[in-house]
Amino acid sequence: MTEKEISTGTVHKMPADLRKALTSSPAALVAWENITPLARNEWICWVESVKKEETRKNHIERTRTELKEGKRRPCCWAGCRHR
Repeated sequence: MTEKEISTGTVHKMPADLRKALTSSPAALVAWENITPLARNEWICWVESVKKEETRKNHIERTRTELKEGKRRPCCWAGCRHR
């Protein structure tokens, strides 16, 4: 089985757990592909910036849910420090 092609951010590569969450939801995946590379970078960095595994899982689920709701960037976050 081949992995589905999915766009990444400008700096960050797509983590496997976020890829799995996005590919399991067609609506979230369409939204992901329709945002800019910089916006994708913000979501990826937001997921990767946490220390606890529980928080990471929460961020991944929120990413999937909020993309389906039409949100284009993580809410209430200063942004990726790597850009």
